[in-house]
Amino acid sequence: MATFFGEVLSVYSRAVDEDDDDLDENDEQICAELEEKREVDLQWSPEVSESLRCGSKQLQFSDFIVAVGHNAARFLSVYVLNSANWDTVGHASIWNERTQVGAGQTSKESACLFYQHKDNPSVLLCQVTCYVAEDQLYQWTEKVFGCLQHRGLNVTVLSDSAVAEYKTPGYLSSSSVPILRSLQTSASSCRILCPSLEQPNILTGLPAAVLSHCQVHRIPTAAYQCYSDVISPDSITMETYKPALTRLGKFIKLDPSPSADVLHTFVKASEIQSNLYI
Repeated sequence: MATFFGEVLSVYSRAVDEDDDDLDENDEQICAELEEKREVDLQWSPEVSESLRCGSKQLQFSDFIVAVGHNAARFLSVYVLNSANWDTVGHASIWNERTQVGAGQTSKESACLFYQHKDNPSVLLCQVTCYVAEDQLYQWTEKVFGCLQHRGLNVTVLSDSAVAEYKTPGYLSSSSVPILRSLQTSASSCRILCPSLEQPNILTGLPAAVLSHCQVHRIPTAAYQCYSDVISPDSITMETYKPALTRLGKFIKLDPSPSADVLHTFVKASEIQSNLYI
């Protein structure tokens, strides 16, 4: 407020300040509740939980494969998990503004799931088809990798992205899609069977968080990003990931020719959940 002579006087309103205090307290309570609700909840099977309690507090695996996105996750479902050699050993429940249970989908299916090979228990798979928010990425990597012994561990990340996000100076024909590109940490020495991801293309989200975590902790890791022109799983895009698991041939047997019924099951399920054009 200004006086007649132009002097500026501060105005103090007790009523407004009291309301602000009430709002601050309410906001703090709401933020605390949201923070608790957005906590990544990692739960293992009773057998794995017992091993964590009685053992060295960490699980020993030789290979950890993380599939992020619908095409990457369905690739594991069709070509790897379709056999009866895998057990579900855990899941991570993640809630945020974008992880909603869709039609025909249970709450368990909306979480990320962990599988262990029955004959070779040193191999762990993880399927992530739900969205992991930025403030949950650090939680996910710390909680998951906190349960794993880093020594002797090799990590493979499979992820998918829209081809519209792929940056290239030349013309990209539809016949060259889908595209598979790779990135690896400095500790990785495995042979990569596809071209490296060109600049200025980058990984984002959970694949980037996993790669960064493994780079810091010197865990050999190779990430494979598939750029596709479809938003839902399809057989051509899923098949693109095959070279990524070539080095794991002695541990993981890929189904060379999945039946039409198996492919139809996963593709049809994704079509039912998609409402892009509704």
